[in-house]
Amino acid sequence: MIDFLKKVKKSKNDLLLLNNAEKNNILEEIAKSLIKNSEDIIKANAKDMANADTNDLSLALKDRLLLNEERIKGMSEAINQISALPDPTNRVLDGFTNNIGLEIHKVSVPIGVIGVIYESRPNVTSDVACLCLKSGNACILKGGKEARFSNEAIIEVIKKTLKQNNINENIISLVPDYSRESVAKLIKMDKFVDLIIPRGGEKLIKYINDNSSVPVIKHDKGLCHVYIDKYADFEKAINISINAKTQRVGVCNALESLLVHQDIAKEILPKLEKAFNEKKTLLKGCEKTRAIIDIDLANDEDFHTEYLDNILSIKVVKNTDEAISHIGAYGSGHSDSIISENINNINKFLSLVDSACVYANASTRFTDGSVFELGAEVGISTSKLHARGPMGINDLTTYKFKIYGNGQIRE
Repeated sequence: MIDFLKKVKKSKNDLLLLNNAEKNNILEEIAKSLIKNSEDIIKANAKDMANADTNDLSLALKDRLLLNEERIKGMSEAINQISALPDPTNRVLDGFTNNIGLEIHKVSVPIGVIGVIYESRPNVTSDVACLCLKSGNACILKGGKEARFSNEAIIEVIKKTLKQNNINENIISLVPDYSRESVAKLIKMDKFVDLIIPRGGEKLIKYINDNSSVPVIKHDKGLCHVYIDKYADFEKAINISINAKTQRVGVCNALESLLVHQDIAKEILPKLEKAFNEKKTLLKGCEKTRAIIDIDLANDEDFHTEYLDNILSIKVVKNTDEAISHIGAYGSGHSDSIISENINNINKFLSLVDSACVYANASTRFTDGSVFELGAEVGISTSKLHARGPMGINDLTTYKFKIYGNGQIRE
């Protein structure tokens, strides 16, 4: 592990010498190479999919794992979007000349070496690698063993492109050890790694957050809510709820708990039940919900659960304040939405719900780097420092002060 990390840390200086045009050229070549080598990547992915069947992975995890021509094309397009973005480094964020003539510039710079630990989704491999390249960071990728062959095929394409451009291939590296012990080692390597970004299950993120000596930006579970207010437009409420839950169930910005104002519950719940039945969604509800529609009982654990499956918990609440309180107690600080035509309730919800992304009359599924015009994202940060929500290239920089003098000494 030490020798591996030394090579990565040493390689980051090569990136600092690249200008924006050079980085963009490499990114565009990587995007083309992924398409050119899509057949090999899909063959590698087929091995992972076969192992997923053997190991009885859930349908949601299989969906995250699957690569096909369309998804590889999407990965390529995401890289081209990253290359089209302005260079996030060497921006003068602030500057002034002080009273003794020192020119003080606050300038954006790469963080350094970023370790990203993630599960299932091989598209994360290309997204993170290229976001780090664009922002001048070396990256260490620790993908899950369930996506091993897919990740290795993608990284092989990227490294080949780096070599062709005479760039140190160690700037983008997979941790060679797939054991759990390798995570325990990596998060203690603060001499070599500047930031750890964990994406994955709740237990993994808690373990890393509790044990890392490297600074961590959490990308926690997505226990997302939609609250249908007393003043909601029913058509909007039903369409948004269906989209947020069923458009793609195995992602972190999918709806997991639906809150319904008690004054409209008797009218809207049967309509919601009918719409969700058409999508084959398993509904669970509180006692007040079950008094209106015949569904399974949702217990306290259900309201704490990120299903990542076609399952939804429903709770009837007495008002907006109770909805906000419920989200504060059970939510993960990811994405939550209010459906209402009442501007006062909307503003209260948007102000008091302490999540990275809060919506009014829109699906939580929009929490995404491409939607936010970031090109792609490292993930959705549920931390508050130093990045929050979809984390793009600007969030992969810090800053330093560059001071220009003319012989000044301090008296």
